[in-house]
Amino acid sequence: MNNTHLDCKGLPCPQPVLQCKQYIDAQQPKIVSVEVDNEAALQNVTRFLENQGYRVGNEQTAQNEWRITGEREAGAQADKAQADQTATPAQDTKTLIFLTAPGIGEGDPGLGEKLMLNFLATLPEMGPQLWRMILVNGAVRLAVQDSPCLEALQKLEAAGVTILVCGTCLTHFELLDKKAVGQTTNMLDVVTSLQLAEKVIRP
Repeated sequence: MNNTHLDCKGLPCPQPVLQCKQYIDAQQPKIVSVEVDNEAALQNVTRFLENQGYRVGNEQTAQNEWRITGEREAGAQADKAQADQTATPAQDTKTLIFLTAPGIGEGDPGLGEKLMLNFLATLPEMGPQLWRMILVNGAVRLAVQDSPCLEALQKLEAAGVTILVCGTCLTHFELLDKKAVGQTTNMLDVVTSLQLAEKVIRP
């Protein structure tokens, strides 16, 4: 079978991506189309298909519904996504920063936010060992417009650090359209990143 259609409407994260992955792993279709009903799934499935070597487009079919179409170009490798997502510069350790809140520590929230800003501004001192950052729950607020930490995160991303921002969390806080840095991600990416990391830091 060279093409397929997947109806992923109504599925919670990360099910749309998981369904795509399972089908592509099994069938390696030349053409695949996926229906989703939220923007986080739209971004996650689009990025996944692009990483798998597909040329991707989408059309809005109804309010908050999209059809994503991917066509694999001649000669594209089926495992392009895995190669792209795991490739890192030569280094001794792949260190992952896992953030779950907009501040560090308990007690004074204002102090915690200042500590987070200082922490992010100091991370470049880790050098090439710093591989990836994952922002979940309240930490996604760090990656949106007008965040005091936005500039620090943008500098890290420009330096080659992959920043993954939880799409479910952005949607929950109604911040998806305000994300200003990083890639919208899903729980499959989170679990895979934790598995691949050689060191995980949770400040």
